[in-house]
Amino acid sequence: METISNLIPKRMFFTNGVGYHKNKLQSFELALRDADIEICNLVTVSSIFAPGCKIISRKQGVSELKPGQITFVVMARECTNEPNRLVSAAIGLARPTNPTQYGYISEHHAFGQTEKKVTDFAEDLAATMLASTLGIELDPNVAWNERKKLYQIKEYNFTSRSIAQSAKGHKDGLWTTVLACAVMLMD
Repeated sequence: METISNLIPKRMFFTNGVGYHKNKLQSFELALRDADIEICNLVTVSSIFAPGCKIISRKQGVSELKPGQITFVVMARECTNEPNRLVSAAIGLARPTNPTQYGYISEHHAFGQTEKKVTDFAEDLAATMLASTLGIELDPNVAWNERKKLYQIKEYNFTSRSIAQSAKGHKDGLWTTVLACAVMLMD
């Protein structure tokens, strides 16, 4: 039996979704369905990617979920009922190239930002926040090495990745909800 002190994620997957409905809550439910995580009781947590945690595919992760399961997620979510208003949500992950060190997960949600813009921002935010936990300053514009596809600062190297969802508000004013999640699995 797991105790609170040893609930350390061993695996994690990324997912995203969008939902449209006349009721705000139901648009969120439909976004969860689109993300394939609607069967879980979600508990939002913050930000630390556990050392040694393995990233698995969405398909594999979803296949292991059980109805009613308490599931920890880092979630970014945004909604609107304004026709054509662009909403976006993104999760970014920065992790040291050394797998024995922890990483950082960020969430970002915005109006009027494209999927590309929110993914770039979420990755830069995760890298900046990870650097700050290590007591170093990171300027993403200086630290990003495009050729190597990683952030480099002092003796640290961070890789990054992200997932995002964006959508324009439904033309008929239905609630539009977008979400992006990092879903943590304990076993």
